[in-house]
Formats: sequence, structure tokens, C-alpha cells
Amino acid sequence: MFCPVRYHEHTSRKVWKQLWIAAFCAVLLCRPAAAQSGLDEVHVLPPSSQSSHERNRAFLKANVDLVLVNVTVNDSKDQAITHLRASDFSVLDDKHRQQIRYFSSDDVPISIVIVLDSSGSMRNRFEPARNAAIEFFQACNPQDEFAVVTFADQPRLLVESNGSISEIEAALNRVQPGGETALWDAVYLGLQRLRHASYTRKALLLISDGEDNHSRYLQKEIKSVLQEADVQLYAISVIQSFPTKQEEKSGLLALDEVASTTGGQLLLTHDASELHRAVRQISDDLRSQYVLGYLPGPSARDGKWHHLKVELNVPKSRKFRAYAKNGYYGSVEP
Repeated sequence: MFCPVRYHEHTSRKVWKQLWIAAFCAVLLCRPAAAQSGLDEVHVLPPSSQSSHERNRAFLKANVDLVLVNVTVNDSKDQAITHLRASDFSVLDDKHRQQIRYFSSDDVPISIVIVLDSSGSMRNRFEPARNAAIEFFQACNPQDEFAVVTFADQPRLLVESNGSISEIEAALNRVQPGGETALWDAVYLGLQRLRHASYTRKALLLISDGEDNHSRYLQKEIKSVLQEADVQLYAISVIQSFPTKQEEKSGLLALDEVASTTGGQLLLTHDASELHRAVRQISDDLRSQYVLGYLPGPSARDGKWHHLKVELNVPKSRKFRAYAKNGYYGSVEP
């Protein structure tokens, strides 16, 4: 059984419950964007087209104070919901309700880095994990920008490609698992690569068993970097059986906490079929995201952490759930 772990206000409790009960059956961050003219009405981008994408870019460049939030909406079966309107969302910034000035559900290109665990602990699971990474790229938008980081004792940038899946597949087929696990160092390298990304939308997908025993960076340091970065982190944990060691459980909880910071998620899997469903789900979520924009006002230009909450204005009977990052750092006045 496929067991997704989704972010909500009590995510850690949810992970603990799954760890003990079952046998394991984005952001666009607030990026300053240019002046407030023309914002009396909601700026709604139409469905995908090259012209709408260009208007999207032009509008964002013209509004430097706009805070943008990526939102994924799923139903009770974890299927992406794609027909909502701006009026179906509410955004709270430090508990203050905001007026949505910008709304888009356009599938625009994204820069993606997959961080793949090739350490010795993944030896018996590396082949299905490698196949899942290739499948993820095959399901992406052809205009997306790709990169792959692998890690064992140390992380390394394996390959970069603009749409060449065969190049990525050939590079991955040369990787042989072995060594210790520098997971957080590898996430950091992936984030460094995304600093030079071509697109505004960025995501990082980590595929690992969740253990770390060789990193210089700590989880709290990576979490801090992610809070400042314009990157959504998704994680797929590849686990063969119920974890009995405390470090295994702690590793999964840490992954869940870090992913939820960005509006991403942790998915738990233990065989090839679950890996297949996980990568398809994450790909669908990235392709089906909404972008909400609002003007937080001069008080947000303080360089401090601001808490975000996205709510849905739909009947509870529909059992929809929104997933978004939980905050951003305000810009600093020059």
C-alpha cells in the first residue's frame, strides 16, 4: 500500500503514527518582483500558451512587492485538483488575511534537480530508485531544465541537461552504489545548483532511504537555507521494511520536517510499484500547481520570518487539502 505523508499542522505526529502503526504499507518563495500599478483587480493568467507565459513574466517583472506562493490542491485520493479560481483561496500572512492580486494555474517550465542516494545502504534498492528518477524526468515538461546529483561519501553533480533524457539515463546507468551517506550535503549541493537555474520556479526531488551518517551540514542548517531559497523540496523514502532503529525513524521525521517547510512533501515507499506511483504523483503536483500573489505592505520589508497559511474556500464535504510553504523571509529595505 502506498503511504503518502502530507504536510499539515501536525505533520510530525502523522509521521510517527505511520511509523508505529503500519509496516509502511514552491515559491516560488517570496521573491521580490517591481511597482504596484495595475493591481486593483486580480490578475488572472489564462490556461497555458506561449503568449500567456510571456504576459506572466512581464507582469511579475513589473511588480517588485508581490509575494508569490505555490499551492498544490489534492482530493482525498491524492489526485491534483485543477479547476479552482482565485476566490477559492485565502492567504494569511502572520494571521492577517491578504487580498490575492495575482492568480495563475499555468504549467510553466521549471528547473529541477534530482538528488539520488547511491550509498551502500541503498545497494539493494538502487536500481528501482534509479529507474524512478528516469521516469520522473520522462514525465516532465519538455521545456524543463534538469540536473542530477548523486551522493555517497560525498555529493557530486552527475549531469545537467535541457531536455535530453537519454543523456541523464546514460549517466545514471554508470553509477554504482557504495560508501557512506552524506544526505544533507547532497541537498545543499542541489540547492547551490538551483541558485543558477534558468527558471523562476525551482524544485528538488530527493530519493533516499532517509539516513545520514556522513554530512558536514546539519538538518537545521539545510532547513534554514531552504527557508531563504525559492525551492520546493520533495522527498521519496525507499524503505524495505518497518524501521526499528531510532536513527532510521529520526531520519524520516527530519526529511518530513524539511520538505514541509517549502510546501513539498515526503512519500514513503518500499517497492518499485510504489516508487512509480510516487514519482507520478509528484510530477502531477508540480504540473498542476496554482500560484497566488499578494502585496504584504511595507511592514514585511523587515528581513524577518513571516508565517504563511493558505486556506480553501470550498465546502468541507469536498475534502480538498492545500499544500504550501509555511513562511518566508521579508525583503530588506535598501
